[in-house]
Amino acid sequence: MARFPRFDLKYIVTSMDLKNLFLKISERYCSDKKLVEELWTAIKKQYSTRSRHYHNLEHLENIFSELEEVKTEIIDFDILAFSVFYHDVIYKATTKDNEEKSAEFAVSSLKKMKLSETQLEKISEQILATKKHEFSRDEDTNYLIDADLSILGAERDVYKYYIENIRKEYSVYPDFLYKPGRKKAMQHFLEFAFIFKTEYLRDKYEMKARENIKWEIENL
Repeated sequence: MARFPRFDLKYIVTSMDLKNLFLKISERYCSDKKLVEELWTAIKKQYSTRSRHYHNLEHLENIFSELEEVKTEIIDFDILAFSVFYHDVIYKATTKDNEEKSAEFAVSSLKKMKLSETQLEKISEQILATKKHEFSRDEDTNYLIDADLSILGAERDVYKYYIENIRKEYSVYPDFLYKPGRKKAMQHFLEFAFIFKTEYLRDKYEMKARENIKWEIENL
């Protein structure tokens, strides 16, 4: 797995932290440690395939690093954490229903624990929200989609590395197909009144994100 240039963060999450966090949260809902280990192994396997140059475990690490800074503002961190772990668990560049399949995978997996139907529904909704990244009336969901997009506001060298890895994930497509599709996707973000829905991450990344996206579009 290619290592991703880190953000300048006070708190850095590692792959070991990811596992420990998943186990710690899961054990509050399930006493079967073997099952919890199996669920983590399934997550790790999905995010560690060779085709994942950006949507990998390091992507999860970066999201949790962002959320750590606003943890006191999050209403239900357990549920949000489950959503993070599963939001890209299914990812294929050639399909358009990754979020839907990821939500289904999450619900199917977490049903084996003692999560309520309401909690499972919330996790599904949060994962589906990462498809369009639109404003949600649920603030925890806004923190999720903002953390998911935080790479857009990275310094230019990190942003360049990000778009290089995204291109690798879409290597099945030739430039004449990839570039118009990528341009359309990135233009979508510029059409939002605000890319980032929470005040904290908007103040932190909005201006830089718009600069990066405009730069990328101009250079496609």
